[in-house]
Amino acid sequence: MKIAILGAGAFGTALGGILAENGYDIDYYDSRIEKERLSDVVSDAKIILVAVPSSSIPHLLPYLPKDKPLAIATKGILSGKTFEKFKDCMVISGPGFADDIKAHKKTHLTITDNRLEQLFKRDYLVFDFTDDFVGVLMCGALKNVYAIYAGIKGLERDSDNIKKYINVASSEMKLILAANGAKADTVDCYCGIDDLILTCGYPSRNYEFGDKYRKNSNYKAEKTVEGISALKRIRRGEIIVPDGAVLLKELIKISENFG
Repeated sequence: MKIAILGAGAFGTALGGILAENGYDIDYYDSRIEKERLSDVVSDAKIILVAVPSSSIPHLLPYLPKDKPLAIATKGILSGKTFEKFKDCMVISGPGFADDIKAHKKTHLTITDNRLEQLFKRDYLVFDFTDDFVGVLMCGALKNVYAIYAGIKGLERDSDNIKKYINVASSEMKLILAANGAKADTVDCYCGIDDLILTCGYPSRNYEFGDKYRKNSNYKAEKTVEGISALKRIRRGEIIVPDGAVLLKELIKISENFG
């Protein structure tokens, strides 16, 4: 079975490596260097795996078939409306750095469809399941946002302060999910609090950006920082931010200076 992977970055190739190990025929599409080959890559694929940066999603979706299964591995998407025209969508997300997956280190992932467990089944991967498609997408975006603020606050991994911060941030994430029609307890899955813990520290790009911004308010990210893109969309009103999301409201104000 052929699987088209949109995105040949670190995470896309890590997931592609698993699929290749499991005997699937893989074809990559790299939106950074290819412009004309997308239709060829997806035309005879049985499943399309999306692993491009969230900012690339709107540019790709109009060219994808609406009747083929779409597996979303991109973190940074805030709304399920992005995929409302597609008939068959699922998400795979969780606290796994690409290098750890490539090194076959034990990694926990959340899936919204049992087909994903069959596709990615390896002895070093552990899955939990929820049918909350929107909630898993939102967790993947929000944990990046809160990781930026952890960096801005200078919170160190494994410190008492970061543990307190994680508790407050995860509670806010539950409020935000519930306010936007998702399930609050999805935050208890691997894609939620576990990924939040992993991202609130180095080598996370989001945490790194926040840490460097704290030291230099003129700092500009040199690589994609998904949390910055998510904050821009939050400021535009893409999701409801409830009154109880105090940390997020503070960060929204700060993020106006990110550029």
